Amino acid sequence: MTVAERAAAFQELHARPQAFVIPNPWDVGTARILAGLGFEALATTSAGLAHSLGRRDGEGLVTRDETLRHAEAIVDATPLPVSADLQEGFGDDPDSVARTIREAGAVGLVGGSIEDAMQRTDDPIYPLPQAAERVAAAVEAARSLPFPFVLTARAENYLFGRQDLADTIARLQAYEAAGADVLYAPGLRDLEDIRAVCAAVSKPVNVLAVRGAPDFESLSAAGVRRISIGSGFSNAALATFLRAAKEVREHGTFQFLDQSISSDDLGPFMIGRG
Repeated sequence: MTVAERAAAFQELHARPQAFVIPNPWDVGTARILAGLGFEALATTSAGLAHSLGRRDGEGLVTRDETLRHAEAIVDATPLPVSADLQEGFGDDPDSVARTIREAGAVGLVGGSIEDAMQRTDDPIYPLPQAAERVAAAVEAARSLPFPFVLTARAENYLFGRQDLADTIARLQAYEAAGADVLYAPGLRDLEDIRAVCAAVSKPVNVLAVRGAPDFESLSAAGVRRISIGSGFSNAALATFLRAAKEVREHGTFQFLDQSISSDDLGPFMIGRG
């Protein structure tokens, strides 16, 4: 499938009247498993990548080049459209954000998200005028690509303990006005808050599946059009690994193997000699 065909398929998913789930693989194998299970698009996870490299997420420890090389491997793993977690765009200034989007398109990504939080612990959220300018630069770069690129603008308030729905909505409205194709406020859990966000904007809204969040049907009925898993699958896999490793180290037992699967079970999802 060509990049243009993937881009068209990704746009069509967002035009549906109901929600779709976009899961987040963290390597080629998990991308192939998710495609084999019938998901229609994939998204990368910055946390999944960072942890696979032995680094903490959200501290600027993964470079633009590492992120894009990883995304390219996910793109090449399946015929599905792929969107990438591009963090804050790898720079505070609009030009850096625009460069990230152009390079994302060059590796075959048909979508990507830009956050409005920077690598600062004391005051991480960009002022709204600067944040909107950064989104506008990302949009301009996306429109310069030879295929439709779905630009997602993220309002990070809730991930940083700022439970301010009014400011979150104001930010998403500003990002919509700047041209963003999808709007995303990760961390929202309350269905009424999610419904308020969906009612306040006209572009598709993405919601992150988190512990305690509403289910698929409730989110779709509230107006959500895309549901991402973020680092959920990666964290679940690592949780199983950690429990198993602790069992062996601390108890000398191997009961975790009762819940494992065989290489034969995974084989159908992988590429072989044919």
